[in-house]
Amino acid sequence: MQTTVRSHIPTISSIVLLFLLSLAIPHTAAAGQYTITGRTMGTFYSIKFISMEEQSPEVWQERVDVRLKELNARLSMFDPKSEISLFNRQPANQPFRLSNDFYRVLLESRHMNTITNGAWDGTIKPLVDLWGFGTINRHDTLPKDSQIQKALARTGFHKLVLADHLLTKKEDGITLDLSSIAKGYGVDAIARFLSTNSIENFLVEIGGELVGSGTNKQEHPWLVGISKPGIKGLNPRIYKVITLKNKAIATSGNYQNYFEKNGKIFSHIINPKTGFPVKNQVVSTSVIAKNCTIADGLATALMVMDVQKGIDLVNGLADTECLIIQKQGNKFISTQSKGFEALEQK
Repeated sequence: MQTTVRSHIPTISSIVLLFLLSLAIPHTAAAGQYTITGRTMGTFYSIKFISMEEQSPEVWQERVDVRLKELNARLSMFDPKSEISLFNRQPANQPFRLSNDFYRVLLESRHMNTITNGAWDGTIKPLVDLWGFGTINRHDTLPKDSQIQKALARTGFHKLVLADHLLTKKEDGITLDLSSIAKGYGVDAIARFLSTNSIENFLVEIGGELVGSGTNKQEHPWLVGISKPGIKGLNPRIYKVITLKNKAIATSGNYQNYFEKNGKIFSHIINPKTGFPVKNQVVSTSVIAKNCTIADGLATALMVMDVQKGIDLVNGLADTECLIIQKQGNKFISTQSKGFEALEQK
């Protein structure tokens, strides 16, 4: 989903709500489970972790918030002083020095653009803005074909040169919108932070994108529910339940962020090749991968791609599975990768 992480608008999750399913029987009195929550990237975060030693949630909250503020300072398009905003104002042919976070995101972005054959493209910002889903407010009139073609001319990941911590635009007007991968990277960054501080069993969520490490308090894999598309609220009906151990999951969809004009629905998910919102029957995609950055970006790409081509892509990737849900009439039809069933709770 070429989506927008609005740093000033609270949201609950991506289109398919992912939530935690807890068990009540304690594993051992010596092991404690701790939970901290907060806001970041225009949405909410939740972290559950297990520790044999007594911990201070207040201290962890402060440390996590500092790390998340660092990430927002790198990747928020709504902060004019952020690193990505500074790059977006950078003229062509002038190398821009990248922080470690920005560089790591861009490495994953380049990889995602390559393996999806351009179905995911981080330079889509002119189109996202044109359709009113970005940093520019939506207008009452639909974009003209000439405007779309003009915006398309200012996109293309191949118009960027990424070297060692340096990024250069080949042309003026090339800008980045990494919001469809930023939450996933944020989840991974917090997961790395916990791991380096000797926390091995945890579940990190930012806006519905999650990574589960180790096991829960009952020494079982973390259980994650995927809700039925279209069901909103605090108690959505569960479509699938999967186990998540040392893996990440991200979900993308097209029916909560859209607008209607002249009786037609226009989704925020923009096809980078056509410049138009996608018009297919795919309503949501969930991807399980070794890290959440990959899962997040790939879930977006699968919303754009032909379903079978998307399944073929995922089947060819190591440690990656997916669930694609289509709406046909009043029914939901799911297609999944060859190894997805093994991750479902029976």
